[in-house]
Amino acid sequence: MNTAEKVYNALKISGTPLKAGEIAEKSGIDKKEVDKAIKVLVKESKITSPKRCYYQAGQ
Repeated sequence: MNTAEKVYNALKISGTPLKAGEIAEKSGIDKKEVDKAIKVLVKESKITSPKRCYYQAGQ
């Protein structure tokens, strides 16, 4: 499982919008790697940002 998949799963499980730092904490991945994965997932439309700096799994 790559970093983007781990980030997506952490967001999916949480059910609520999370900040990058919270995602890093829950998934055990370095925050810089989480930031890179978030950019990829947003570009692929797998996650959305309901408000600034928060992300959630796409519906």
